[in-house]
Amino acid sequence: MKALINFSKLTLLIFVLIFTSCEEDDNGVMNPPPEETTNIVEAAQATADLSSLVSAIQKADESANNDLISALSGDGPFTVFAPTNAAFADLLAQLDGFDSLDDFNSEQLQDLLATILTYHVISGTAAMSTDLSDGQTLTTLQGSNLTVSTDGGVFIGDDTDADAQVTTANVETSNGVVHIINKVLLPQTILDELADILLVPITDLAIGNENLENLVAALVAANGDLPTVLRGAGPFTVLAPSDAAFETFLDGAALGDIPVDVLTNVLLNHVLEGELYQADLEGLGSGYSNTLATGAGDQQMSIFFDTSDGVSFNGVSSVEAADVKALNGVVHIVDAVIGLPNIVDHAVANPNLTSLVAALTDGGNTTFTDLLSNEMEVFTVFAPVNTGFDAFMNPNGNDINDILSNHVVVGAAAFSSGLSNSYVNTAAAFDTDEPLSLYINTDDGVTLNGMSQVAIADIVATNGVIHAVDMVIDLPTVVTFATADPNFSTLVTALTDLTPSTDFVSVLSAQDGNGSDPFTVFAPTNAAFDALAAIPEEADLIPVLQHHVIAGANIRSGDLTPNGDTVTPATLEGDTFTITLPGTNGNIADVTDGAGNMGIGIDAVDVQAINGVIHVLDAVLIPDTMN
Repeated sequence: MKALINFSKLTLLIFVLIFTSCEEDDNGVMNPPPEETTNIVEAAQATADLSSLVSAIQKADESANNDLISALSGDGPFTVFAPTNAAFADLLAQLDGFDSLDDFNSEQLQDLLATILTYHVISGTAAMSTDLSDGQTLTTLQGSNLTVSTDGGVFIGDDTDADAQVTTANVETSNGVVHIINKVLLPQTILDELADILLVPITDLAIGNENLENLVAALVAANGDLPTVLRGAGPFTVLAPSDAAFETFLDGAALGDIPVDVLTNVLLNHVLEGELYQADLEGLGSGYSNTLATGAGDQQMSIFFDTSDGVSFNGVSSVEAADVKALNGVVHIVDAVIGLPNIVDHAVANPNLTSLVAALTDGGNTTFTDLLSNEMEVFTVFAPVNTGFDAFMNPNGNDINDILSNHVVVGAAAFSSGLSNSYVNTAAAFDTDEPLSLYINTDDGVTLNGMSQVAIADIVATNGVIHAVDMVIDLPTVVTFATADPNFSTLVTALTDLTPSTDFVSVLSAQDGNGSDPFTVFAPTNAAFDALAAIPEEADLIPVLQHHVIAGANIRSGDLTPNGDTVTPATLEGDTFTITLPGTNGNIADVTDGAGNMGIGIDAVDVQAINGVIHVLDAVLIPDTMN
């Protein structure tokens, strides 16, 4: 720090900054100021909201060059602009490395503090607020000037960009008058002395950096008054592209050639909430944070940071200069503008998704990358991490492209906050216009088809959302859905433990098209089984279960006769049953089983597997036992 200006004892003996104001008691009633027989020193010691000022004077007096406390017990008169405790707290927040007034722990720093304090005093007059006029210049004891503004109140201007406001005026003492203000005033001398440690808001930091001129111009050109936003409380972490980075980004175009809304969102994609220093990022390792940019579903855009070799963001921009401290956060200067990432960009950026990217692009295939780069559509992608691909053996020999499609939901960005136990359709298909279903279970985390769990949720892109999952999701069979959905747990028990003589699982897992598949399965819920007086013994249970399965047909709801009856093909048991569409009493359709029981409801339809389709029943079907 530069050498500090010293003040002689003779000069400082005419100054003490201790005073008082009206205070509220416990009932909110304003107490009168101390009697005017008390001087500034005595009055200040009785004023709680000026305790930091008192401490500042005491700290300054620890230097042999200062004797502030004893000096202003004299006659005066003085006009004093007195900063509150909150004002001193704000000053300390601006000083890098200063947590309290105790950090003014050297004679040099204590003399600097005395310089600040004398800048708040006008000697030789006790000026009431009525004596202050708009535009008036006041010469302080420190030697520099203050400027008065009376537009909308009484404001005192120092050598910074922000004026102090008088919050309580005309506090009279025996040797002067005090005006309480909400800011510590700083002269240019102090600003120069503290240049290396006085923190400024991020916007002002950028303005003062000759390597960030393009960024400042972009902030001004964007919507939302971003310069003001980045002067706000924050804290923010700003990834500030250098001038060279902006020139590369513009590629010869002018800033005005970029649509303002796009420019605004790109800039916001460089702003993270919170204060993340390089050590914080390295401590977290590689991962995701959110920026202030808007992605799909009006959610905050995700950004991927990689600390394996320095710090980089979204695989396109690296930190050139880290940890530039600001008053309201921290700035990292980066070497490239970070564009708005779509789903493919996020997948490519994350080294833990390289196996997925390789599978998507194998042999020069661009089908998936073209699809998932489409900004006119939204997607939900369940992205298997590398270890998931390593563990996947493709036991059924399914086409890898079909498997990959089974991880993509087209037309919806499904965020974790909106997920529930439900079925969605994927981009994989049993046949044309017959998309495969995916069962989502949220009872314990998020599990997909009973086999794959979400490890990282809500990676937000411009055109959708990615959920990283720990396993590849193979193409589901009807057995997959029965075992994954807890609503079918009784049905699964009936198909396995209660009927050991029949291997229903093997039969219903067939998916080669050469056996009995595809199947149309009418699956009773647990509640349907609970409604039975008792679950039949094995000999009687087997034909009951067979009565719920039609082999050799994938009968979807669209195949049923609208506004009429559909008699099904024979079930595995041998009987048919009748489906009436539409249903009654809230049912999608009504069923009359082989035994003639009516009022059975279909509650859900078209849970599509690779080897058939499931429709959900609210009662157990009973076959005709008389034939």
